[in-house]
Parts: sequence; structure tokens; C-alpha cells
Amino acid sequence: MYSETLRKLLHMAVVGLAFLLRFLTPSQAMLMAASAVVMNLFILPRVVGRWVFRPDEARGTVAGGIVLYPIAVLITIACLPHRLDLVAGAWGILAVGDGMATLAGRAIGRHGPHWPWNPRKSVAGTLAFAVAGAAASIVLIRWSAPAVAAPPGLAFAAWASVAAAVVAGLVESIDLRIDDNLSVTFSAAATLWCASLIDAGSVSASWPLVAQRIVPALVVNAIVAAAVMRARQVDAGGALAGAVVGLALALGAGAAGWLMLLAAFVAAAACSKFGERSKRSHGIAEEREGRRGAGNALANCGVAAIGAIMAATTPHTPLALLIVVVGLTAGASDTVASEVGKAMRGTTFSVRSLSRVPPGTPGAMSVAGTVAGAVGAAVLAACGAWLGLITTSQIGLVVVASTAGALVESLLAANFEERGYLTNDLLNFLNTTAAAAIAVALSR
Repeated sequence: MYSETLRKLLHMAVVGLAFLLRFLTPSQAMLMAASAVVMNLFILPRVVGRWVFRPDEARGTVAGGIVLYPIAVLITIACLPHRLDLVAGAWGILAVGDGMATLAGRAIGRHGPHWPWNPRKSVAGTLAFAVAGAAASIVLIRWSAPAVAAPPGLAFAAWASVAAAVVAGLVESIDLRIDDNLSVTFSAAATLWCASLIDAGSVSASWPLVAQRIVPALVVNAIVAAAVMRARQVDAGGALAGAVVGLALALGAGAAGWLMLLAAFVAAAACSKFGERSKRSHGIAEEREGRRGAGNALANCGVAAIGAIMAATTPHTPLALLIVVVGLTAGASDTVASEVGKAMRGTTFSVRSLSRVPPGTPGAMSVAGTVAGAVGAAVLAACGAWLGLITTSQIGLVVVASTAGALVESLLAANFEERGYLTNDLLNFLNTTAAAAIAVALSR
């Protein structure tokens, strides 16, 4: 008989393999993870399949989390081959944090408060995730530290693990429609990697300027959030998330970063209203009369907010500011392309098959929309250069990266959105992330 408890205990026990990362080379670590993928595909179902494989996994109707678990670890090792300590920390958060979230949620969270954005997830489960995941990450990072060239100290292991566990716990609480083994591992690893870039000297140098910005940033963002909510451009959650993003940009990138956010928001909001009557008559207008929610704000601006924080806390300020501009440009230009394309009602093609499809089809692209998106990206990139966030020579780079990010999003949407694997907000986040990654890679 299937047992969720037994499954989670096995999920947690496998973290013992993470202790081997201290002694393995990156190639050996990848071989270990790849071997686990093969074992979970072909051997484990024959040994303990009926006890730990869920019915839909046993029937082969879904890609099981037991298989995605080692795949997530394998991808993380491939992305961070020289920071196996961070891989170990993310693995600990995945194994112990995610496992304890389920066990605690089933034991004590059933009758307690649940998150408003996902009633299936309890607050108790998320708290258990954060505490247990952080503890496991601290132990594993410290244990695996000798495997890296510059071993991190206890202080880094502690605060970075707590931050990563909190971020991954919140990600786990959101209904992203993708397996938690992927979302938890990648969010934890990304947070740990960003934390590893933070430099004490950079923080000390930027703190006086950040302190001067705090009060004006709080006041301005509160006023603007209330105004756009009153104008029915965002709902309450969108206003709160937008204010948090605006605060991060104002503190980390200054007034220029905040004005870049405002320009991106105005461009996206204006194009959402363009041809609204026609789009509404054909049933392809934005839901809720175009009002943005918290998910939309974080998906389109979250990468830029992270870039702003890195600008004030790392020695890589020019690169971080490029991420700010690309993140905001990619999110806004994608909205421009989508909304103009739907309003123009021109010929729309599937990016997957290149066949004609109705406007509004997931992954569809049109000539008018693509041109509008490129023009929007160019205008916003020029705005970023005018504000001093990037150089004039980087305008083309921003346009190329933003367009490439939109293409990645269209490919993913065409293959996974209609099947329910990816939501629109998650696709927007992947778009801005891909655009930022491409810009960073091309800038080197």
C-alpha cells in the first residue's frame, strides 16, 4: 500500500548522499546524480514501487517526483560545478525542508492557518520547511566547505541558509504547477549563489547612500501603490508586491532604477489598454480588466529587484544594473508584443509548429507583435541608458536579450502552458530570467 509518510522519509534519507560531495569532483558528483536518475527510473520501482510511488506515477501518467529529485540535483551540480557546498546546501533544503513541510503540515497544520494564495499549504508546514531546511543546509555547507577553493565561514552558512530556506519555503507554498523537487531546488540554489556574491565591503560602502534613500522610497512607493490600485491597474496584492519591488529598486539602484520601473509599468499598462474593445469582443483581453496581481508583479519585476539588491551588496554593480534594465525591459516588452499582437489581429503563428493559430494561443507570435516588442525593448533600453543604468553601447545587447527571452517564453508556453505545467506568471518569470542570463553571458 502507498504511504506518503514512507515516501517523505525516503525523500529525507537520501540527503545522506549529499555528504559525499565533500570528497567528489564535479564530474564524479554529476555521475552520482545521473546514476540516481537511472536507479529511480528502472530499479526503485521494482523494489519499493508500491510503497513510495503515487498511483499516477506507477501508471506512468506523470513524470514522478522521485525521478525529478535526482534530475534537479544533477542540473544544480551542472550549474554550480565549483560550488558543491552550495549544491549540498540546496540539496539539504530540498530533502529535509520539503520533507518536514509535508510531515508537519499533515500532523499539525491540517487545522491551522493556511496561505491565502494556496489553501492546500499550511503556515505550519512552511515554518517547518524553513527551520528544518535551514538547519540541514547549514550542516551540509559547513561539511562540504573543504570541497571549494575559498571555503565559506559559519556566518555565511547560517544567514545564507536561512535566506535560501525562507525563499524556497515560500516558493513551495505557491501553486506553480511544476514539481516541488524542481522549484525548491532551483530557488534554494539560486538564493545561495546570489548570497555568495555579496561582499561585506560593498555593503559597508553602499549603506550610507541606501540609508538616505529609505524614507523617501517608503513614502513614494506607498503613494504610487495606492494611486495605481485606486486607478484599478492592480489589485491589493499587486499593489503590495509592486511597492516591495519598487522599494528594492529605489534602495539598490536609486531614483534611476525606480524611474526605469515606472517606465516599464507605463509601457505595459498602456499597451494592455490598446485595442481593448476589440480584444474583449474576441475574448482575448487581459483577465480582471487588466488589473495586475502580486504574481504578475513578482514575475515581471522580481529579477530586476534581485539585480538592484546585488547592485548595492556586491562588487559587480555595472553587471547588476544591466540585469535591472534587462529584467524590466524583457517583462514589459513581452507584454507590449502580446497586447499589440492581439489588438492588431494579424496572422499569428505557433512558434512550435510555425502553423497559423488564433490570436491569444499560448506560444503564438505575430509579425506585428514581434516588431512592437522589439521597438518597445529598444525604447526601454534607451531609457535605461538615458538614466545612466547602462551604457549606450549596451542598448542593442538589451534588445537582443529581451527578444531572446520572449522566444524562450513562447517555446515553453507552446509546449507546457496548455497542459497545465506552467502558469502565465511562471512563464513571465522564466522570460525575464532567461533574458538576464543571456545578457550576462553576452556581456562577458
